[in-house]
Amino acid sequence: MSDEQSIESAINHLHERHKEEGIGQRLNWLRAGVLGGNDGIVSVAGVVIGVAAASPGNTAAIMTAGVAALVAGAFSMAGGEYVSVSTQRDTEKALIEREKQELKEQPAAELAELTGLYRRRGLSAALARQVAEELTAHDALAAHAEVELGIDPKELTSPWAAAFSSFIAFTVGGLIPLIMVLLPFGNPVITTAVAVVVGLFLTGWISAKLGDAPRGPAILRNVLMGSATMLATYLIGLLFGVAVS
Repeated sequence: MSDEQSIESAINHLHERHKEEGIGQRLNWLRAGVLGGNDGIVSVAGVVIGVAAASPGNTAAIMTAGVAALVAGAFSMAGGEYVSVSTQRDTEKALIEREKQELKEQPAAELAELTGLYRRRGLSAALARQVAEELTAHDALAAHAEVELGIDPKELTSPWAAAFSSFIAFTVGGLIPLIMVLLPFGNPVITTAVAVVVGLFLTGWISAKLGDAPRGPAILRNVLMGSATMLATYLIGLLFGVAVS
């Protein structure tokens, strides 16, 4: 294999690694969305079941409490995600600015650093140097940001996208218990509890699949914690319902 082919092969391999890392980041976002939905299911279920236990048949009170919990939880999730991701984005921008400055002030040292990073990824000294030079000539900032910082300068995390996805995920999850508890048939607490357990089973399975983790423990933890939440709020509702009556 010629030196040119070796360089091309090495660069293609590195691009594949960056692509895999990008897919991993997208899966993390998807998993975060699933967990946001899970939070919506558990939070709203806890509220509506507690109110249903305290005021059986009081549809207005249950609906008011459920909608309030849904809106407050969705905005809280969105706000928290916006603040968190904004901080992350600011950090990424600061790191990129620092990298720009270092590339401007000490290009030779930065090239040596990039060569060392590729050496640690398995390339020979000569090939690592050639790859570093090729990528530096093409886009020095992108090469350093991706390998050294794990950041794509053209695809910084978006706080608005994170906030919106969290808002939607929580809302979709929260609508499950809210709708079920308001159905005009059957026992609303039992109907809601069953629907929530099914929802928790699904979110546990999906999150485990996305993380390539064992399904059983993830589902069991999800269902047990959600069920414990519903039981606790149901007992509190009964206690306050008895106290009021």
